[in-house]
Amino acid sequence: MMATGTIAAARMPMGVRRPFALAAAALLAVGLMLCAGGAAFADAAGARFVQSFWPTAKKAGISRSVYDRALANFTPDPDVLAKASNQAEFVKPIWEYLDGAVSAKRLENGREALATYGRQLAQIEAAYGVDRYVVVAIWGMESSYGQVLKNEKIVKNTIRSLATLAYMGGSRAKYGRQQLIAALKILQKGDITARGMTGSWAGAMGHTQFIPTTYLAYAVDADGDGRRDIWNSEVDALASTANYLAKMGWRRGETWGYEVELPAGFDWRLADGSKSAPLSQWRKIGITRVAGRPFPQFDETARLYAPAGAGGPAFLLLPNFRVIKRYNNADAYALGVGHLSDRLRGGGAFVSGWSRDARPLTSAERAEIQELLARRGFYQGTVDGKIGEGTRTAIRTYQHRAGLVADGYPSTELLQRLRAGG
Repeated sequence: MMATGTIAAARMPMGVRRPFALAAAALLAVGLMLCAGGAAFADAAGARFVQSFWPTAKKAGISRSVYDRALANFTPDPDVLAKASNQAEFVKPIWEYLDGAVSAKRLENGREALATYGRQLAQIEAAYGVDRYVVVAIWGMESSYGQVLKNEKIVKNTIRSLATLAYMGGSRAKYGRQQLIAALKILQKGDITARGMTGSWAGAMGHTQFIPTTYLAYAVDADGDGRRDIWNSEVDALASTANYLAKMGWRRGETWGYEVELPAGFDWRLADGSKSAPLSQWRKIGITRVAGRPFPQFDETARLYAPAGAGGPAFLLLPNFRVIKRYNNADAYALGVGHLSDRLRGGGAFVSGWSRDARPLTSAERAEIQELLARRGFYQGTVDGKIGEGTRTAIRTYQHRAGLVADGYPSTELLQRLRAGG
């Protein structure tokens, strides 16, 4: 289960989670009704939802007074409807995503945050065993160290957002209803008021963007004021994030991974991310850390990851990388957090460069690659334009049989070759 839903404006590269998917036509119909019918329609629709959802809330233990105060005068949020229906035609290349992750401003603000909360972060690291630089990097990725929370154009009332998602029905309903109940439970416990419960349009809350169910399970009161306040207490938010990562299996004293150099003639099929082996075994086949740096120890288990195939850096990922993915189930996000944490610690940029002239494929072009691979018997998955491991495996198999570099990367050159019948 994803722990968060980043509040910042959409900036995700290929493969990064889109936490919700709903038919655009259905959303458009709802939006048109809200616009055409005006406030009267919205008021009536909201009232019907509030009335119909009460038995569910009551069964979950929500008091009538809490329910009524939280959902008084509810109307569906048209902005949430619009954002839920947005499906970007182009996706940002991973190198642009990572550029944003370690922008000069984010690094500057991150170092300032480390200095400001140094004592508290040391205590949090001692208590939970999670690297303070990773905790601060997540804070930076999720809300720009809390700066986004001040942007009224982005920040939403969580109850209204979740009620809107629950009201929409369809594939949205289960998430919206589950999280709305959890949000009402938070209100009932008294940690925050309905007005103060704010976050992203998708219902992720506070400095480090916990969804309500994650908050109920893992949020902590670190400043001792009796409330788990991830909205107004930076220390509560940072400790809650560390607690979550610790509970997900963070390995104390270990890092997330290493940038590596691959030997000449490397078999790219080993870079599919599924093969785990001790660092000593990767070293035996000629994989080394960049710039001649040594591996601190050779018994750590790692898997090889090359997000841009042969056109970019390669990494050996340790178990803590998967723990970061429990926060956001995307390799690109976890790589961004890991790289930002290293930069905040004083490390440098990646040694290997990216093929930055490569044009990102459109959704239609990605789907076309899947369709063409399926026709040739390489791909058995859904043709949806989403490049997951199934698609990358199919690409690798095709590339290997065609005598190409089997890096699994969906490029314009690959698409042109498939179109030409190659």
